[in-house]
Amino acid sequence: MANRTQGFWQSKVAYQVAFVVLVLLAWFSSTEWLAVSPLLLPDPLGVLLRLVQLLRSLEWLEPLGVTAAEVVSAFALSSILGIALSFVLSRSAWVVKTFDPLLNGINAVPAILFFPLFALLFGLGEGSKIALGFTISFFPIVINTTAAFGRVESIHLKAATCMGASKWQMLRHVLFPSAIPMILSGLRMGLTLAFLSVLGGETIASFNGLGHQIAESSQAMDAELMYAWIVFVIAVSFTLNTALTMLERIGGRAA
Repeated sequence: MANRTQGFWQSKVAYQVAFVVLVLLAWFSSTEWLAVSPLLLPDPLGVLLRLVQLLRSLEWLEPLGVTAAEVVSAFALSSILGIALSFVLSRSAWVVKTFDPLLNGINAVPAILFFPLFALLFGLGEGSKIALGFTISFFPIVINTTAAFGRVESIHLKAATCMGASKWQMLRHVLFPSAIPMILSGLRMGLTLAFLSVLGGETIASFNGLGHQIAESSQAMDAELMYAWIVFVIAVSFTLNTALTMLERIGGRAA
């Protein structure tokens, strides 16, 4: 038993749990003993009760479904087009050296600046959120996948070419197996960015979704409900990140 306890406190999980506990204690202390307005920082117990009510009422199902549909659509477009473009770019070292600085430069531009344009083009519905998620997640996927394809051993490419491999066979049997760890890392980053950007777009202007619920609660001055939605979104984000990390590890081992 002592060995198990010692092993727990030596693990990363122990520090993660301790950090969460410290945050909750600081939150409770601020609301209990400091003169913090409940509109800015409501009581954590009240937030917990609202969160339980929210989960029991199943009001989260529709907003979660809307946000998930937008994120999946944006990520599917960015991953398919991003990997296809990466394959084309990686076929020539000159092309990579020419366009890689350009792609990195575009990636450094805050894409949220284009959201008003997307809202004008696609409206305040799902279209503008998908466009924003696609724009923000596309370039990291292209940059990481291009770099992954560029690191494949040239001898493998030459061998496949000599055996008459088609472009699809080259991609399927040579590039993907060799570059899968970095590709998965780029896809993980792209999906995370798509999720965050969709949430941001919903918070700014939307008719539904998790971000819309947070913004609507804020406008109604219902701080407890707003924080309950925020905690729910954090839980969804944590679950998504954990699942992606596990898939990345499994893919890395398989490669």
